[in-house]
Amino acid sequence: METKFKPILKLEKNIHRGGEVIFFSTIRDQNIQARLRQIPHVTYSATHRKWYVKREQLDLQSIIKLFKDIAIINYDEIKDTLSTEKSDIGLSPKTEKSSLIKANKKNSDEIKTVLSTNAQNYLNRFIEWLEHNRYSKSTVKVYSEAVQNFLIYLGPMNANEVIDDDFVEYINTQILRRGYSASLQNQVVSAIKLFYRDVVRAPIDIEQIKRPRREHRLPNVLSKEEIKKILVAHINYKHKTMLSLIYACGLRRSELLNLKPGDVDSGRGFLKIYQGKGKKDRLVPISEKVIEMLREYFKMYKPKKWLFEGRGIGEQYNETSLQSVFKQAIEKSNINKPATLHWLRHSYATHLLENGTDLRYIQELLGHKSSKTTEIYTHVTKQSLQKIRSPFDDL
Repeated sequence: METKFKPILKLEKNIHRGGEVIFFSTIRDQNIQARLRQIPHVTYSATHRKWYVKREQLDLQSIIKLFKDIAIINYDEIKDTLSTEKSDIGLSPKTEKSSLIKANKKNSDEIKTVLSTNAQNYLNRFIEWLEHNRYSKSTVKVYSEAVQNFLIYLGPMNANEVIDDDFVEYINTQILRRGYSASLQNQVVSAIKLFYRDVVRAPIDIEQIKRPRREHRLPNVLSKEEIKKILVAHINYKHKTMLSLIYACGLRRSELLNLKPGDVDSGRGFLKIYQGKGKKDRLVPISEKVIEMLREYFKMYKPKKWLFEGRGIGEQYNETSLQSVFKQAIEKSNINKPATLHWLRHSYATHLLENGTDLRYIQELLGHKSSKTTEIYTHVTKQSLQKIRSPFDDL
């Protein structure tokens, strides 16, 4: 099915023939021009080559109804003139979108007041469905926020009244034009597809929502010298141990924070990772050097429930605090790169490959479902690239 984007009908405030008027600015389209002629009290200006009505004769509600199926109404320029009468206008979902999207910046409790009762019920059902199907907490959070933002965008429109074009328009105006990444777009598409397929079950062709073309980005890698600077940057032994374990075992942030004291098998030299990404368990070897570091850490901090606990006994260490620990280490190391915590995992995999570790073992250590995911590290290994001789050298 070919999707057609709706053109924008912009309402512009101006002075014409000594009075305040509202001009209708849009593309030259026969259907739209025919509808413009149906607007009550409309007049054509040969000077401006646009249709217009006097300000006091503007009936925004009738215009919204008139163009609902063929155009998007943009009335941003005349909002200040509507402030005293907005409650009487009865705005359509399309006209409220820009103001409703701003609500996304507020906290979750405030956002809930923007959603209609019907939309909030749908959102609650979606969250319950995700939790029932054992999606991870992070996935529940990401997917529910994506659907919540889409429901806010719809405004008072019922979720089961949506058509395929509404999805395309949402992606086009709220994701693409705002310059968000392809990965975010992919998350939004995944969330909305699940929502409509398993919760709303509306009679629409949900498969028409296309995913973005996959980006092929190289992983960001730090040198061994830079890694060493980061790992010795902190005086605090807990901070030093956390960062060291992430690099030494190629852990994800959530995997580190979910570790428990019993997950360290010092006798066999393994770290047990339960229910990592994709609900997968795996074993990762840890060297004697790391085990000695953990033994010293146990003596100093005596963790109870979690391997790395927060300020309170039995309290799990906070994700934001862990990010802050890494950021401080970068600053202390004077490394001028936009490094993130995940770079330690990328560096672990790349350094293993450079040391001659088989790619299949690295896949298992990282917990990758597909070997294609692991293969990205072959593009950044120093030794493989340095073996290539430039033809320039033969000149």
